[in-house]
Amino acid sequence: MRALPLVALALLAACDCNKTDETAATTTPETPAAEPVQPIEPVEVSMDKVFLGRRLFHDPILSGDGTVSCATCHSLDHGGAEDRATSLGIREQVGPINSPTVLNAHYNFVQFWDGRATDLQDQAGGPVENPLEMGTTFTDVIPRIQADEWYAERFAAVYGSDDPITKENITDAIAEYERYLITPSPFDRYLRGETDAISEQARRGYQTFKDVGCPTCHLGMNLGGTMFQKMGLVENYFELRGGEITEADLGRFNVTGRDADRHFFKVPTLRNVAITGPWYHDGSQTDLGESVRLMGRLQLGQRLSDEQVADIVAFLVTLTGELPEHARLPDEEAPPSRAIPGAEGDAEPAAHGTTEAEG
Repeated sequence: MRALPLVALALLAACDCNKTDETAATTTPETPAAEPVQPIEPVEVSMDKVFLGRRLFHDPILSGDGTVSCATCHSLDHGGAEDRATSLGIREQVGPINSPTVLNAHYNFVQFWDGRATDLQDQAGGPVENPLEMGTTFTDVIPRIQADEWYAERFAAVYGSDDPITKENITDAIAEYERYLITPSPFDRYLRGETDAISEQARRGYQTFKDVGCPTCHLGMNLGGTMFQKMGLVENYFELRGGEITEADLGRFNVTGRDADRHFFKVPTLRNVAITGPWYHDGSQTDLGESVRLMGRLQLGQRLSDEQVADIVAFLVTLTGELPEHARLPDEEAPPSRAIPGAEGDAEPAAHGTTEAEG
């Protein structure tokens, strides 16, 4: 397919990795370029921490009114995301941004859409103290966890008996559980040489995905999560969407304050994308095919045909992976009701730049 000049400009603007002379000299027609996507690899973890973090992840004990857990916005049944445009916090407060998946989040170079957290542990503490999300403080959370016999025993066993229940250890355990949530898929088997692991249409879709330039941003083991990119690189997304520009729409600007970072977001992973809708940071898209079509137009200047869209979607479906064996919380470990009588009250405004659910 012949690329439009606009596409070339878009790719140059999006990519900061020009070939070196050495690369140019060693890449020949007989030596095909490396695949932009690599098979995902499992992560070495402490299973004792994983089991502790798994319970914390599913336990509303971390919220101010005892009704919201990490899993409220990051359901394993919905690809580690949720089926709402934006999240609901305590007292059913509506958040301003879509909750991205926590599956395979270990492979993101930063966390949150705006990249304000450097790693999973840094990310894990944010929602707890966000007034729109879990709406409490670790000062209040820690005594509740200390009073729970199950937690008291597990924290002492994992972190030692000398004051083991701390913010650092709570977020460390949650982060270790999230690191464990790696989901190999049929496409990984295909990349490793099992040609029949995906359909002919999916193979064609992967080739189209590469031909039109999608791996400029969606590359590596996680097919994303390696860079920031402007939402609407070729056309103005926000004019096309309509409505007022929200604080969440400003993206990376909320962290850096630099005008050049307006509307830049961490490129999301495409793994499990077929089951994590609605899509985009604002949850505005409810159809995966139309999401693909719009991305081609906004980011690459491509007007994708119906056949191209259908083929790419067939490829994206092959990225739906399998949860690891111990991802789900066993019924016997389900926490008791944590609802706190009288905890309802007036919602407080969220702090600037910290209104995103992700953990």
